[in-house]
Amino acid sequence: MNLKLSWSTGIIIAMISFMIFILSFVYKAVALDEYQHELVSEDYYKDELHYQEEIDKLNNAGILSKDIKLKNTDQGIHIVFPEEINESSIKGSITFLRLSNEKLDFTEKIDLTEYEQIIPAEKLVSGKWIVKIDWEDGKNNYLFKESWFY
Repeated sequence: MNLKLSWSTGIIIAMISFMIFILSFVYKAVALDEYQHELVSEDYYKDELHYQEEIDKLNNAGILSKDIKLKNTDQGIHIVFPEEINESSIKGSITFLRLSNEKLDFTEKIDLTEYEQIIPAEKLVSGKWIVKIDWEDGKNNYLFKESWFY
């Protein structure tokens, strides 16, 4: 069997193949749940109004002699706060954001024991997290933000 194709038939086959290839990616990006990507915040524009407050908190945290330390352990993520601030005056929240799936996001209240807190491994899934620690010491407000792989 000897099959001969003209150059115009080859171009049409190539164009149809390319369109099928591109449409398969469009289908995956739009229709399949495993490729869904949510925004970090649904109230993006409202959050943008508070951006200067966030910058001020980050600047306050930058003034401290030591930063908050994160460490992966078998129990979960070990968080150590700077000892230059009175432990009993530290109040706030620790938020874990997962960009790939907002259903995994959660917030913990700061509850320190000797300047340390452990986020249990049961609440965490392996991968990249954005850790936001928003805290105050009675005088100043602070913010710590970091991308963290668990």
